[in-house]
Amino acid sequence: MKKELRLQTLAKLDQMSAEEFKRSTALLHERLFQLPAWKQANTVALTMSRGKEVPTMPLIEKAWREGKTVCVPTCFPETKEMTFYEYTPETKMISRYFGLLEPDPLMSAAASKESIDLIIVPGVCFDRQGYRIGYGGGYYDRYLADYHGDTLALCLTVQQTEHIPAETHDIPVSIMVSEKGTIFPK
Repeated sequence: MKKELRLQTLAKLDQMSAEEFKRSTALLHERLFQLPAWKQANTVALTMSRGKEVPTMPLIEKAWREGKTVCVPTCFPETKEMTFYEYTPETKMISRYFGLLEPDPLMSAAASKESIDLIIVPGVCFDRQGYRIGYGGGYYDRYLADYHGDTLALCLTVQQTEHIPAETHDIPVSIMVSEKGTIFPK
């Protein structure tokens, strides 16, 4: 079921015109920037987007302009764990896991979970309870199991579905932002 939902949602994203995608993600960004979770966060963690994912570079640049610390994850497939590293314009990035751009762990400063105020959690599709289907690695669910800050998903309306079959290890996000509004699942 999760695999089918993932494929259906990716197909819907592919069908969006570039203009519609750009307009919708710009609206979504504006909604995010108005939220207390964004305004109050000193340290924001997120991934480097690619393809038809909600663009994160505008968020990174806005965070820098606002004096926030930005952290980006590096995945370690051998341990199935992920660590966030501070990301600046000077950070040396490498491509290791599924072609994602990640900070070089040998050249970057790791961020503690306690120092991160807001994690923008990636995903392919989401339901109104905050559950998500990602890309299948489980890295975020493992990381979030003992994280106590705000978690937020950026999800276009086409990425929303009625129900995602959640498993015991799945961790829902606490805030969902789309181009049409904000949902607080809990």
